[in-house]
Amino acid sequence: MTPHSAHDQTRLLVQTAARVCEEKKGEDTRILALDPIDSGLADFFLITSARNNRQTVAIADEIELTLKRQFGMYANSVEGRRQGEWILLDYVDFVIHVFLAERRAFYDIERLRKSARSLTPAELDAELTAALAAKTRAARAHAPVEKTPAKKAPAKKAARTTPKPAAKKAAKKAVAPRKAAAKKAPAKKAAVKKPAAKKAPAKHKSS
Repeated sequence: MTPHSAHDQTRLLVQTAARVCEEKKGEDTRILALDPIDSGLADFFLITSARNNRQTVAIADEIELTLKRQFGMYANSVEGRRQGEWILLDYVDFVIHVFLAERRAFYDIERLRKSARSLTPAELDAELTAALAAKTRAARAHAPVEKTPAKKAPAKKAARTTPKPAAKKAAKKAVAPRKAAAKKAPAKKAAVKKPAAKKAPAKHKSS
């Protein structure tokens, strides 16, 4: 899901860095959501512990590389890499502290930030997912509803006035016998009237 605000973007970056800490076997990884009143510019502290100097450097290097590759984010400043006892990566909106376990106990940043809310990486994941889901629902509720255009009924085809080819053939077959019959029937000759026979003149009797 894509973040909807700068604060959500920051939490996503912290979430990614916390995941790197766990993948690199960082111990007791915690996120402090800082009180805006006394936190200055930063919103979060991410704190994790390592067993030796080599591990602190490996964790810090992997966080830098991952945030650069995935988000194009570069640390504003990096301190303590050479000694490897306490490496601080400052990303302005959040600060990452990678400690040797004994150094973390000595400085006890969690105790100094009493007003901060402490979260595990899993709790931060759940909060980020819930926040993004709520904003997605709100955006959908305010989005204009697109009406689907009503489908037009298919136009009825006009009745065909011209006879189909089959009908034409049938009509031709019906006419053909008639014509043939007309040809075969002999034409009747008009009756010729015979001239009436002339009567012989009557003979006169002699007196």
